[in-house]
Amino acid sequence: MTKHLMAVVFTLAVSTALVGCAGEIKYPSYYTLNLPAPPDPPAAEGVRASVAIREFRSPAYLRRGAIVYKSSPEQIGFYNYDRWAVDPRDFVTNAVADQLRANGTFAQVKLYDGRGDIDYILSGRLERLEELDYDGGVKVQVAISAQMTKFATGETVWSNEAAEVGTVAQRNVPAVVSEMSRTMERTIDKLLTPPPGAVAK
Repeated sequence: MTKHLMAVVFTLAVSTALVGCAGEIKYPSYYTLNLPAPPDPPAAEGVRASVAIREFRSPAYLRRGAIVYKSSPEQIGFYNYDRWAVDPRDFVTNAVADQLRANGTFAQVKLYDGRGDIDYILSGRLERLEELDYDGGVKVQVAISAQMTKFATGETVWSNEAAEVGTVAQRNVPAVVSEMSRTMERTIDKLLTPPPGAVAK
């Protein structure tokens, strides 16, 4: 009887613990950057060159899926439950392609598929996409570099890099992601000014 009573008590204790733990389960939140839709491209006049965009690269820590913060220049941290719904490399690749289409300096802009029916290849790297929690307040930093080469020769005909820092108004992840979006927009505009198509004659 005592063993039976102890088994019942043990079962109740375990059940209570499991219910308590279940009440504390936290599910991840997923975010994506949001940029304004680029304007329609101007009417092409004498534009013949085509360009393909390779998927942008990034440091390994930006490929983990978690939103990154830095509590010092040397220390990188990851939010446990706040993650990217879209790989930032894919996002930047497509955003740059959209902006190049809007510039109207290429007859065709597409993502690189391995085929050689293009004049130029644009390659890039998302260098930084992170929250900064030091030097007072909360900020975000975005940095991108890119270069364009002739497909036929491999000659580099254009390269640029850009970085921007934005200040976060509120101390929460949604506000951080919103500021990352605004800072990303400014960084891409800076990167593509003047547009690489200007050298594609």
